[in-house]
Amino acid sequence: MRFAEKLRKGDRVAVVSLSSGMLGEEFCSHNIEIGVRRLRQYGLEPVFMPNSLKGIAHLKAHPEARAMDLKQAFLDESIRGIICAIGGDDTYRLLPFLMEDAEFLNAVKMHPKLFTGFSDTTVNHLMFYKLGLSTYYGPNFICDLGEIADDMLPYSRKAFESYLEGGACGPIESSEVWYEERTDFSRAAIGTERTAHREERGFELLQGCGSFQGELLGGCLESLYDILTGNRYEDQKSICEKYEIFPGKDQWAGKILFIETCEEKPEPELFEKELTALREKGVFDAVNGIIVGKPQDEAYYEEYKYILRRATGNGKLPIVYNVNFGHSTPRCALPYGVAAKVDMTRRKIYIGAGGDADLHV
Repeated sequence: MRFAEKLRKGDRVAVVSLSSGMLGEEFCSHNIEIGVRRLRQYGLEPVFMPNSLKGIAHLKAHPEARAMDLKQAFLDESIRGIICAIGGDDTYRLLPFLMEDAEFLNAVKMHPKLFTGFSDTTVNHLMFYKLGLSTYYGPNFICDLGEIADDMLPYSRKAFESYLEGGACGPIESSEVWYEERTDFSRAAIGTERTAHREERGFELLQGCGSFQGELLGGCLESLYDILTGNRYEDQKSICEKYEIFPGKDQWAGKILFIETCEEKPEPELFEKELTALREKGVFDAVNGIIVGKPQDEAYYEEYKYILRRATGNGKLPIVYNVNFGHSTPRCALPYGVAAKVDMTRRKIYIGAGGDADLHV
């Protein structure tokens, strides 16, 4: 895997809309103002790529424009990092414009850049994983840098600061609080705090050994399911198969699978179908363990636990639940293809070598 360098003061950072074009809508104008201010406070200069602010309808109709923004961000040697605006549901449509573009493929190889986002961005992450670039399943522009409270949420802020030179890269621990999703994202709500709850459970070991390790690989469960089944768009499965976006069973061998559910809060029946799709691809027979994100607003919290034990079909496979990443708030950042160790005696997840973790992956 190739790894991007950390961001330094003065670096230019591209903002791209690879899925939804909502960043270009008036109702997100205040998120832009807040996000730009915060990036500049870190000494970074935001660069909104040419199509990133053209709105929902235009970008829905023009996946090639979204792909061009990502390509140009990689071709521009002055840009050191790339932040996704938000997720969506059809970033797979960018694949033909990127995976058949030799100039883009060479730029990814020659100029690795920090890339972060979550949700539908799973497809982009798996594309980069196939191309040998490590990326971050982590904060995005609207939800994190554009958070309308007076400050970024401390746990999420720490995740973003880990991208910066000198930023701490300590072990991942459970957040002491979790937050409900907002119902009002408008300009009028600027300065209001999210409804917070004390975290009563922390990381939960559902089954298996409490210590396991492997390289990280995964994403949003709904995105993985759509890649495999075409459940959302008729052509998604065939396009993803053409470019071999979903890793083969041999690529899952020895990995730690990370999965989490989206803001749609899938009902238990769908959750089980999604897990079954992974089981049928042999994922659960290959990986060393699973870490599962905290469901947004703790939706179906107990139901999901029962289904995870049953649907994986492997009672010895370690499963750690209620981890703060993805659609849960706050969120950490998980790097693709990087060695990690889960240690439930200390209730920590160690990323990379060093510290208290003894990683041999």
